[in-house]
Amino acid sequence: MLRRGLLWASTNPFLAERLPRLPFVRRAVRRFMPGESTEDALDAAARREREGAGAVLTLLGENVEDEAEARAVVDHYRGVLERARERGLDVEISVKPTHLGLDLSPDLAAQNLRELTAAAEGSFVWVDMESSPYVDATLELYRAARREHDHVGVCLQAYLHRTPTDLQALLPLEPAIRLVKGAYLEPPDVAHPKKRSVDAAFKSLARTLLLERRAGRMGRPALATHDGNIQGDVTRMARELAAAESGAVYARLGTTAQEFGTLASWLVDVLNALT
Repeated sequence: MLRRGLLWASTNPFLAERLPRLPFVRRAVRRFMPGESTEDALDAAARREREGAGAVLTLLGENVEDEAEARAVVDHYRGVLERARERGLDVEISVKPTHLGLDLSPDLAAQNLRELTAAAEGSFVWVDMESSPYVDATLELYRAARREHDHVGVCLQAYLHRTPTDLQALLPLEPAIRLVKGAYLEPPDVAHPKKRSVDAAFKSLARTLLLERRAGRMGRPALATHDGNIQGDVTRMARELAAAESGAVYARLGTTAQEFGTLASWLVDVLNALT
């Protein structure tokens, strides 16, 4: 019920207009959403870089309606990469396939992803995962991009029942994988409906990623969660598996230069904190 309500609220025009004006909303999202422009995001990335942490930048949005919108998304990301280079920042980008035109044409989305991956030479591109009907098409996009480039990874969602199988199928590519819990509203036969089972799935998959990395069968594992307890569990797990005295923390920063962007991001952060 909570998930359904928050997802509904994320597309409500009334809330989108009013909530971002409230001081407590701005304070709540500042850690994850530093502003609504590219420069805001790059300023935050610069601060994080000085602290020894990297940043992944994303333009919130999905399901473009025509090729012109998809072109604008590609141009935006290219501009972000160019500005980051001008400022000497080591940032990565995360893109949603439907934001690149997947609903219009898989070939269009593949072409746009290919262009962005080429433009991101020296950086890294993450292919984000959307709701369950898009999983197969998203993985095909990633496979095609991975055959051409090393600096591209894909997001997998721990709450989907199919994810362990998808992970095993990707291993021959030596993939880079960003693991998240998942925030879309899915039926129980598709995704774990309860927090406890989602947490268990995340930790099990995180362990698999770390083991495969240690065995040299995959590229970068990125474990993305706002859950402090899971962060601690995964850090301890990594130290035990690697027999090392260090750990890694993954975080994402984004721009919200579109309708409902700030509101949607804030509500997703609320959902992550509660689940």
